[in-house]
Amino acid sequence: MTDILVLYYSRHGATADMARQIARGIEEVAGMQARLRTVPAVSTVCEATADSIPEQGAPYVTHADLRECAGLALGSPTRFGNMAAPLKYFLDSTSALWLEGALIGKPACVFTSTSSLHGGQETTLISMLLPLLHHGMLVLGLPYSAPELMNTRSGGTPYGASHHAGADNKLPLSEEEKTLCRTLGRRLAETAHNQLKKA
Repeated sequence: MTDILVLYYSRHGATADMARQIARGIEEVAGMQARLRTVPAVSTVCEATADSIPEQGAPYVTHADLRECAGLALGSPTRFGNMAAPLKYFLDSTSALWLEGALIGKPACVFTSTSSLHGGQETTLISMLLPLLHHGMLVLGLPYSAPELMNTRSGGTPYGASHHAGADNKLPLSEEEKTLCRTLGRRLAETAHNQLKKA
C-alpha cells in the first residue's frame, strides 16, 4: 500500500471531520491508503512541548511522514484568512526537507473550515498553498466537473475543499461538503497513483 499523508490541525473537530472524509476518498483508489496526522498546539506565551502522543485523534506528524508520503492533503481552520499557527509552526520547521528537495513533484491539495461562510476560506487555502509551491509540490484543486461545486450552499471552492462550521463551530459537514472532500482525496490519490505507475 502507498501512503498519502493527510496532515491537519483542528481545534473544534470540523477540520478533523474533513480529514477523515478526504481519507475515505483516498482509500477508494486501489493500492492507496491515508496516513492521518496532526500537529500540537503552540503556546502564545512561551515555547511549550507536548507529549509525543496526543490524548486523542491522529498521531503527531514527523518529517519522516512527509518524506515517505506519495502525496499530501493539508488542512487547517481559518485564522483571520490564514492557516492556524500550529500548522504554520510545523511547516516552518521543514527547511531540511526543502534543502533535500524531498517533496518536489509530489501532488498536494488543501482544505479548510470557517465559522462564517465568507470568513476567508479561499485566502486560507491559498496561504497553505504557498509553502507547498516553495517545496516544489504539484498543486491540485477541485475541478468544476464535480457538480457539488456548482450546487453547494455551504462550503466548496476550486482551490480546495471547505466547510462552513457556523458561529458556534457545531454545524456538521453538509452532504456536498462530504462529497467534495472525498472527491479531492480521490483526485489526490489517483494523481499519486498515476505518477508511481510512470516511475
